[in-house]
Amino acid sequence: MDSHFVLSIFHLLLVVPLFLFVGFQRASCSQWIYMALFAIGAVVLVYHAYKLVIRVLSQSGYAWVNAIHVLLVAPLLLYIGYHKKNTPRFAYELLLMLGFAAGGYHLFSLVKALDVHHEYDFE
Repeated sequence: MDSHFVLSIFHLLLVVPLFLFVGFQRASCSQWIYMALFAIGAVVLVYHAYKLVIRVLSQSGYAWVNAIHVLLVAPLLLYIGYHKKNTPRFAYELLLMLGFAAGGYHLFSLVKALDVHHEYDFE
């Protein structure tokens, strides 16, 4: 199985539902969810910072993926995890936007990988 396929499934089944759940539930979330978000944010920051350096040094065209995780996703998760129930509304709104964006991006990626879409020749 292609690693991009597995990555898309992981994001669609775990990451997107988590982001949407927290974004919609907001301060109604349990304390453990905030601790989990903080831990996930720390792991995402370390992993993607490492991958960003590797990809920049190798001049990879995919460095932007790691940059988004380092500059946007990880800080937001750390912020929400740190502030817990006192998190301002804008952070939850941003988390919802990231959840919907990740869902759309990875669903599109999955469709492309499965070659489900067909282009028809109308000639």
